Amino acid sequence: MSAELVLPFRPDQQLTEVMRLRVQSLQQRGQRRQEGERLLRPNEAVYRLDFPVQTLHFARWDVRLQQAGRLTITATSQLWTPDLTHLMTRQLLEPAGVFWKAGQGHVAGTDVVHRYEADALELGERIAELAQVRKVMYFLFAFEEGCNPESVDCLVVLVAED
Repeated sequence: MSAELVLPFRPDQQLTEVMRLRVQSLQQRGQRRQEGERLLRPNEAVYRLDFPVQTLHFARWDVRLQQAGRLTITATSQLWTPDLTHLMTRQLLEPAGVFWKAGQGHVAGTDVVHRYEADALELGERIAELAQVRKVMYFLFAFEEGCNPESVDCLVVLVAED
């Protein structure tokens, strides 16, 4: 027996703030980032995905953008504890999921959210694979071209197998 799980990506305000403080601290001290360290950009935020079960298979994405813009989702490969270690570039998984909506139209059906299908499929499959060994996974969401956190609703649909 299998059941669909609709899992929402949730903003991790605390983790995002810790990463922003790291950038601010480096700027105030006039220091540079560590070699290989990945600093949070102003248009990025940390999101998390919690897995209630571990045996999952990717089914589909459900991404809604209320306005024109681009959302890039990059998964991290490790359980990341920013109080102990900094996010390193090597911890970012390829490919990133890129979702976008073209300029506003007035015709029905123009609200379509586009994606690079192969990349989105591979990212979804990696999420399901990593869920086998994790209860939570972290992501960097980059909001571009008019997209912002308030205009995005992002879910991943996974299938739980008994």
